[in-house]
Amino acid sequence: METKEKTMPKGGEFLIKETAAANIFIPEEWTEEQKMIAQTCRDFLEAEVFPRLDEIDSMKNPELMPSLLDKAGELGLLGTSVPEQYGGFGMNFNTSMLVAEVLGAGHSFAVAISAHTGIGTLPILYYGNEAQKAKYLPKLATGEWKAAYCLTEPDSGSDANSGKTKAVLSADGKHYVINGQKMWITNGGFADIYIVFAKIDNDKNLSAFIVEKSFGGVTMNEEEKKMGIKGSSTRQIFLNDCKVPVENLLSERENGFKIAVNILNIGRIKLAAAAIGACKKVTSTAVNYSNERKQFGTSISNFGAIKLKIAEMATRTYASESAAYRAGQNIDDAYDALIAGGMDEAQAKLKAVEQFAIECAILKVHGSEVLDYVVDEGVQIYGGMGFSAEGPMDRAYRDARINRIFEGTNEINRLLTIDMILKRAMKGELDLIGPAMAVAKELMEIPDFGASEDEGLFAAEKKVLKNLKKAGLMISGAAVQKFMQKLSDEQEILTNLADMLIEGYVAESVMLRTEKLVALKGEEACKVQIDMTRLYFNHAVQVVAKAGREAIASFAEGDEQRMMLMGLKRFTKVDPLNVKEVRRSIAEHLIAKNEYPF
Repeated sequence: METKEKTMPKGGEFLIKETAAANIFIPEEWTEEQKMIAQTCRDFLEAEVFPRLDEIDSMKNPELMPSLLDKAGELGLLGTSVPEQYGGFGMNFNTSMLVAEVLGAGHSFAVAISAHTGIGTLPILYYGNEAQKAKYLPKLATGEWKAAYCLTEPDSGSDANSGKTKAVLSADGKHYVINGQKMWITNGGFADIYIVFAKIDNDKNLSAFIVEKSFGGVTMNEEEKKMGIKGSSTRQIFLNDCKVPVENLLSERENGFKIAVNILNIGRIKLAAAAIGACKKVTSTAVNYSNERKQFGTSISNFGAIKLKIAEMATRTYASESAAYRAGQNIDDAYDALIAGGMDEAQAKLKAVEQFAIECAILKVHGSEVLDYVVDEGVQIYGGMGFSAEGPMDRAYRDARINRIFEGTNEINRLLTIDMILKRAMKGELDLIGPAMAVAKELMEIPDFGASEDEGLFAAEKKVLKNLKKAGLMISGAAVQKFMQKLSDEQEILTNLADMLIEGYVAESVMLRTEKLVALKGEEACKVQIDMTRLYFNHAVQVVAKAGREAIASFAEGDEQRMMLMGLKRFTKVDPLNVKEVRRSIAEHLIAKNEYPF
């Protein structure tokens, strides 16, 4: 029974169901082969990318980034997700996440490789017909051809389906003639293949096309000048009477918007993985510096204020990583179950990711915001050198900022998270009504302030977690009742609800990871992870309490408001944690190791 539950997971169910620690994947379980792949990625960055960061960012050598992608292709790093029959390695989803994570420390190179392997290659892998896959995937897997993705236009960013690029069938019926303008195109300057979204005639929805630069009619502006990721090629692309053979229509007519949405789901969770890789690198760099930098006759790593920063950087990174690979394994398990049910491979991959689109959006927001927190504290630990372009934090700080905009802004992803949960509830795919009504009933009863019925290491945290979920159900249930169909107009309340949901999911993930780790290694060996789990719970409860209060005050009044605020206070009640001692214990572990060691 447990196996069946593990292989048939449902996205968004974490809000209403408990998960057993034994059923999640944790990064401590990587196989030797996966560890070797990760090491290959690290070695590549150390040998080819880190020594040339200034040269990459200068953009003086337009051949440099394509040549780095060629070298990555020779090592197989461009083909991890591509099936073996098309020249790739056909790795599972979590392994492709691991590659994204390690390479995520690579600044502009990380952006170029993720655009090529993700939004550039995956539309053909998942939506291409056999002829398209056979023609394009082998060359994309080796890097012989580089890929870019052309969705955004000057007037259509978050509202992607409002794009104005047009495709018209030629008189002889052999070509689509495409005209339009695309902007912020990553890899635009050197790509051989563009995945272009355009509307055929006066269609309501976008269609997608595989456009080769060699077709002609493709021109571009100079490279964009950007705040960060300066070494990533970013161009405006102009399509002027670009003749695309009819056989290069990707999938069906008007299916482009669906392609864009599903590919972005994958992009979101992979971006979270890349952000985790960057967090680990920045944290290790900051710890090194704090050990070397002397003030008042001692290393600054000996000061409590620095230890606080190191502990929080490590804890939030550990938490984000726990959630990312939990979701990645859910996607792999859903894929295996769909294949076992007889579904076609490409469709099963899409359906598995689609099932966990809620978690993908959650992780994109959490990973990118943790990275912003980490680089900001990294600058602070470096002090004056953090603000200097001579030090490593300048680039890390600037490069991190794009991640809250990439793959749909964090604002859009927060709104999407709640929208998807509510839509699944309306379709009967998630039973939110029953649990929400149970919470409403509980508010009328005398609170139970007794001990948790759970026993064991995280008994208190498990009780807190149940309550955090109840807080989310209470407020979302009341908001739905109050606003009904107009809830989508209440973006501030939806943002509050999303923050409650995000913290609940990540807090649960970090607890499950540590619980599983303790089962494998014993409590004594996992003291630091236990401390990080408790510290993260302390943080999550504060976020949920603040977001909950804001949401309640935004729409409830009188007795209803008083009752909900009392309920929220009950649901966010936790025993005090000596955060000073917990942070010191975590930081001292990193300081002794001189790196982020988890």
